[in-house]
Amino acid sequence: MIATMIELDDGAQLRTWTVGSVIPQRFPVVMLHGGPGVPDYLAPVAGIIDDLCLVHRYDQRGTGGSPWEGEHTISRHVRDLASLLDAWGHDRVVLLGHSFGTNMAGYFLLAHPERVAGLIQIAGPFLDPWREANRTTQRARRTDEQQTRLDELDAIESRTDAEEIDYLTLSWFTDHADQTRAWDWALASARTLRPINYAMNTQLNAAKKADPLESHVDELREHLPPGAVIIGGAGDSRPADALRRLGTRLDCEVVIVPNAGHNPWLEAPDQFGAALRTAVERQTRRAG
Repeated sequence: MIATMIELDDGAQLRTWTVGSVIPQRFPVVMLHGGPGVPDYLAPVAGIIDDLCLVHRYDQRGTGGSPWEGEHTISRHVRDLASLLDAWGHDRVVLLGHSFGTNMAGYFLLAHPERVAGLIQIAGPFLDPWREANRTTQRARRTDEQQTRLDELDAIESRTDAEEIDYLTLSWFTDHADQTRAWDWALASARTLRPINYAMNTQLNAAKKADPLESHVDELREHLPPGAVIIGGAGDSRPADALRRLGTRLDCEVVIVPNAGHNPWLEAPDQFGAALRTAVERQTRRAG
C-alpha cells in the first residue's frame, strides 16, 4: 500500500491511503482517526472491510506524514475533509470515526449533511457526564507506583524519547479492558504514534469544549443518515452508558462489544468485525 500526498487550498499536504475497490453500487468509506494530535492508526480496521468497498484513510494536518504548523480549529479540519472528498472525486461517503474522530465526523455532518451517506462511530462521542467515571476507572487500573510515575513524567516540560514512550504507555494502557495485554498494546502505540502534536491536542480539545457536539444533538438527529450506528467496548474506561444515552437521544443503534476496550478491534476482533461489516454493508449500499 503506497501513501498518496494530497495538497489542500492553503498548501498543506496530507498523507492519505486508499485500499479496496470501487464498487458502483456502494459508497466509499472515509476513516477519521482520533487523538487529536496523533497520526492515523486505523489500517487494521480498514483491513476488516476493504473487500466490501473503497476505503480512505489520512493523517490529519499536523500529524504523521502531514506536517503543518499553525492554529488548529474544528472548521479548518472540516474544510480539510471536504477538500479530500473533492480530491478523491466523491460527492457522498460513509464516515467512520474513532475516539476524537467521532467528534470530527459529527462536526462534518453538521456542516455538510448532504455529503454524508452513512455514519459509523467507534468509541465515541460520549454524552456527558462521563469524564469523572473515565478518570476513576483509569486510576483504578493503575497501581500507586504507576500513577506516581505518570504524574512525575507529566510535570516534565521536555521529556526524552524514552520518557515520552513511558509517559504515553502509562497514559494509554488503561484504555484497554484486557489488562493482561494492555501494557503491550499501549507500548506498541507509544512507539509508533510519536511525536504527539500537543499544541493540536490542546487547541482542538478546547474547541470541542467551547462548542460541544452535545449542544447540537437535535440537529445531529435531524441530519443523521439512515442506519447510523455507534460501536463501543463494554470495558472501555469511558462508560458505555454514555454511548447508550447518546444513541437514545439520536434514535441511533448502539452496539456494545463485551470484553472490549477503547480499541475493540484488538480485544474482540470477531465480534467487532461482525458488527462493523454489518454496518458497512448496510450503509454503503446505494439506493436503486
